[in-house]
Amino acid sequence: MKYVFVIQWPGSSTEDYDSMVEIENLLISGLSDGNNVDGHDVGSGEVNIFIETDNPLRLYKEILSVLGAHDARPDIRMAYRNAEGGTYTVLWPTNLRDFEVH
Repeated sequence: MKYVFVIQWPGSSTEDYDSMVEIENLLISGLSDGNNVDGHDVGSGEVNIFIETDNPLRLYKEILSVLGAHDARPDIRMAYRNAEGGTYTVLWPTNLRDFEVH
């Protein structure tokens, strides 16, 4: 996989963790082959789900489709970067300029 895609939102409670597991399971069952839900973390006031992919723009559209039928969090952020490292490219929200994983 060439890219690491991150879905992120603020959170640190047990409820946030449960929501993350629910969304992660939806993604595992709903994304096409070639996208690998690679794990998650909760800490520093944020929740992250990591997905390995070769095509982050196609993955973004799939995520919107999978989560569109679900009551997804309104404060969700999505970005990707090269698997080797580098700066994240933000896809959502479109007005977000800085994206970091803590």
